[in-house]
This record gives sequence, structure tokens and C-alpha cells, in this order.
Amino acid sequence: MINFSFSDLLFILPAIIISLSFHEFSHAFSAYQLGDSTAKNAGRLSLNPLRHIDPIGLLALMFFRFGWAKPVPVNPYQFRNVDEKTGMLLTALAGPMSNVLLCFIGVGVFTFIPDYFLYTMPWLYRFLVYFCSINASLAFFNLIPVPPLDGSKILFGLLPDRFYHGAQIVEQYGFVILLLLIFGNVPSRIIGPLSNGLVNSFVKLFGLFN
Repeated sequence: MINFSFSDLLFILPAIIISLSFHEFSHAFSAYQLGDSTAKNAGRLSLNPLRHIDPIGLLALMFFRFGWAKPVPVNPYQFRNVDEKTGMLLTALAGPMSNVLLCFIGVGVFTFIPDYFLYTMPWLYRFLVYFCSINASLAFFNLIPVPPLDGSKILFGLLPDRFYHGAQIVEQYGFVILLLLIFGNVPSRIIGPLSNGLVNSFVKLFGLFN
């Protein structure tokens, strides 16, 4: 859910590819650390964008401002030291938190790069602006508690056990619900202020040390 003009694609496309790839890698890495090697065996424990980017999902993101990457396969029955519900929660949470981390890094780089570099390299300025905005938007969009987004798995993981498996039934209707929300412009109304708030919070934080 990112607003942009096509003239900016040279800056937006690399930012999207990096952000989505790191997001999916983080899911795979989290699952592997919890004992599930399914994603690793599928070649998804990698930062190579070719392992994660879905061409149709990428085009949809550019043209319709709603897209997707290849979902990371997870087998919750392989988790060690955590139960199925907790493992899925942590694995799902890793994706949005990876985008928060990238946003944090992007704001940090933007803050500490000397102004004269940004003046002499306007392309870097534009890339960093989009990079921070895209990652903040991806983080909050994926936290929406509607299947198949990460937020639904996080919510399911927080529910009492007696509701957990029943809540998973909602997944078969989740995509339809999500599309209705998107066509109603509901996510962008929420995500925009939250994304700006996150970026501004990091700017203020780094400003304390700059």
C-alpha cells in the first residue's frame, strides 16, 4: 500500500525487492532457529531475491499498490522447545519486525550521512526516503490481523488454546476479507499515519545522537 509515480520506479523497485526479500528470509531464519528446516531445504534461507520474489506479486505491487512475495513454507510440527502456536507466532512476527529493522537502519544511514553527500547524490536521498517509507508500510500492512497476512498468525498465537484451531478456519475467507478492506481503502488510512509515526520516531531517536 505505497503511493508512488512511475518516474520513481528506479528508486522504488530496488527498495521493494530488498525489503520483501529480507522479510521472507527473516521468516525462514526464524523457523530454522526454532527447529524447522522446511524453508532451508526449499532454498529460502537466503537473501537472494530470486528465491523470494514472485514476479506477478511484484508487478501487482507496482501497478495496484498491493502485492506479495513467495510464501515461506513452515512445518510447525518440527519446532523444538516451543509449541506449534508459539513457533508460528514468532515466525510470523519475524517478517514485520525485519522491516522495522530495515526502516531503523535506513533512517540511521540517512541521519548520519553528511548533508553534502546527499546534495551531490540526490539519487541516494530519494532511495533512502522510499526505502524507509516502504519498510514502515510493509511492517504495518503485514501486521493487519487478516489471513494470509502475518498479523493473523500473530493474533492466532495470542488466542487461548481453545480458540486457536477454530480461528484457523477463518483463513479460508481471509483473502476475500483482505481484498474488501483494500478496495475500501481501509489499510492505507491506517498504515499511512502509523508509518509516518514510525519514521519520525526513528528520526527523533537518531537526532539525540547526531
